[in-house]
Amino acid sequence: MLVNAQFKKGVLELIVLESVRKRDMYGYELVAEVSKVVDVNEGTIYPLLKRLTNEHYFETYLRESSEGPPRKYYHLTAAGVLYRDALEAEWLQFSQQVNEFLQEHGA
Repeated sequence: MLVNAQFKKGVLELIVLESVRKRDMYGYELVAEVSKVVDVNEGTIYPLLKRLTNEHYFETYLRESSEGPPRKYYHLTAAGVLYRDALEAEWLQFSQQVNEFLQEHGA
């Protein structure tokens, strides 16, 4: 299913933060996880990870890999948890308002 690019952009941060909240992940693993919900590629995810790390929502660390060089893992900080929770609340309110509007107008 194709998703409007603006819809995807609006919810992508929430999906990334929620994915890492469950467990620490490395970049390529995150691309695969997020792709289960919306179609994304590395060129979309890596700049977002860099920005969220710069904003102190993620911490990173290296872990040895059995397949090549060490991998950079992303870990959600306390600030990241609060930000994720705020985004989720906004998303739920927004999506509820849109759904109610559509129902009222016969969609």
